[in-house]
Amino acid sequence: MKMEQTAGEPTRTCLTEDIPKAKRCTVIGGSGFLGQHMVEQLLARGYAVNVFDIRQGFDNPRVQFFLGDLCSQQDLYPALKGVSTVFHCASPPPFSNNKELFYKVNYIGTKNVIETCKEAGVQKLILTSSASVIFEGVDIKNGTEDLPYAMKPIDYYTETKILQERAVLGAHDPEKNFLTTAIRPHGIFGPRDPQLVPILIEAAKKGKMKFVIGNGKNLVDFTFVENVVHGHILAAEHLSRDTALGGKAFHITNDEPIPFWTFLSRILTGLNYEAPKYHIPYWLAYYLALLVSLLVMVISPVIQLQPTFTPMRVALAGTFHYYSCEKAKKLMGYRPLVTMDDAVDKTVRSFHHLRKVM
Repeated sequence: MKMEQTAGEPTRTCLTEDIPKAKRCTVIGGSGFLGQHMVEQLLARGYAVNVFDIRQGFDNPRVQFFLGDLCSQQDLYPALKGVSTVFHCASPPPFSNNKELFYKVNYIGTKNVIETCKEAGVQKLILTSSASVIFEGVDIKNGTEDLPYAMKPIDYYTETKILQERAVLGAHDPEKNFLTTAIRPHGIFGPRDPQLVPILIEAAKKGKMKFVIGNGKNLVDFTFVENVVHGHILAAEHLSRDTALGGKAFHITNDEPIPFWTFLSRILTGLNYEAPKYHIPYWLAYYLALLVSLLVMVISPVIQLQPTFTPMRVALAGTFHYYSCEKAKKLMGYRPLVTMDDAVDKTVRSFHHLRKVM
């Protein structure tokens, strides 16, 4: 996870001196999809911004970049010194199969973030968690934050996100002026998204988007990236020793659950691809995926395969899973900035380069 540049060494001059410490922050993972949008909104709201990441994903003269290993306090400390708030949204892509990397970044790296924040005198740590930490592959309708963590997480990525969230919320210590909270978005999408839309279009090109699993009516939360960022910033601004945010998790969504297959179809048709139209009963798809998984397990000593058609992915596509934002509305005044209709339009327009030529 090292960079060629000297770890921890900034690529820009120091944070603007005339900005008060309360408006100085660091975005860990600021070169990523969510992180870049976070940096842009923070700058627009008058914050001075550091970015800590494994790579420099963009150039902005108003941002100070620090490159290094999340697990190294020596690398991380210079990026956190002198700031009031840290937004931690660094994470490997959830579709990766690298268990060691998930554990190292999401858990070990986060424990280092907590300790380094304390060493550097940071007051607030806002974690990007995931609503999936309470999802076990069965219907969740308007799920609230008091639902228990999944005993059987949908994948190892989510398992490490549970460890991560527990560590951050458990570190909340108002007596020592170290305040933490976790934001749980679900199904983040938007311009520059490197995963959802590109993966969807690639599947459509290969003829893999012809089937709807189930009756197509299962509601799911997809959340526009600008709304996710807005939730993080509101959390930071409302987090203090005398608020109820500390040590708690909050769902942040578009507050407009949409049928899973309707959402995918709107993206596909917006880019000139056909929407899925053939239906497979949910139970059939699930047991076929289970059979594939068993076959992969049987032959794994001889051949290593990574099937994309898994029981949990079938569950993600065929069950209800949407979450209540009432707690965020009540305690931090959250309201989505961008509606689902506008969010889908903005996203489709931003991916015009993936449009199918008719």
